[in-house]
Amino acid sequence: MKSLSERQKEIKERFISERGYWAEFWDDLLRLNEDFFEAYLKFSAVPWKKGAIEPKVKELIYVAIDASTTHLYEPGIQAHMQNALRYGATPEEIMEVFELTSVLGIHTCTSGIPILVDELKNNGVELKQELSERQQKLKDQFKEARGYWSELWDQFLLLDDEFFEAYLEFSSVPWKKGTLDPKIKEFIYIAIDVATTHLYDSGTRIHIKNALKYGATKEEIMEVFQLVSVLGIHTCTVGVPILVEELKNLRVNN
Repeated sequence: MKSLSERQKEIKERFISERGYWAEFWDDLLRLNEDFFEAYLKFSAVPWKKGAIEPKVKELIYVAIDASTTHLYEPGIQAHMQNALRYGATPEEIMEVFELTSVLGIHTCTSGIPILVDELKNNGVELKQELSERQQKLKDQFKEARGYWSELWDQFLLLDDEFFEAYLEFSSVPWKKGTLDPKIKEFIYIAIDVATTHLYDSGTRIHIKNALKYGATKEEIMEVFQLVSVLGIHTCTVGVPILVEELKNLRVNN
């Protein structure tokens, strides 16, 4: 592969200066289309210039969206975990990001249960409306452990309190530890819900409300959006290495 041109080297140095790191997967993209890479640099650097959120937390947000079950992008997880550690993140903080992000699977229920309830009603099925004493106790425990309640949970609790109890225990673990500030925890939830791989409006709204309650500013929440908006570049960081490999194969075969 040819070496970088002088302009490409200058763009690479700016990326390192403005984004604070370099990864090998950027080299081929820079060689193939420096104009596009430069435009991406300008786009992705905006939240790094503003600084509403500290660099360590920015990198934890990247780790979360890359580790989310809707994405599971291993090169990004590794690159941003390295960056987070360099900015002072502890193993406990990174593990807590994984724990927070791991609850994404519950959206199977928070999306599916309202539809199930509507269809049961359409079929004339009578559903219980009042929480039992046990269910009310679980609701109180959820509010204490997680710091909020949403109407989304009521139907879930009424339909299967045993499964709800298991989810409560699972999702409460990172809240009991308290490694990350509650506001930062909510930033992680916002990030994985608003990511283009998920776009879960209900969760985004809930966790924005929670973040504001914990003292988040509009600038911080906008910065979460800006950080997560660059997720689309993984089209290139996955696709470009395949293109480069196929071009090598063509040269060998010809």
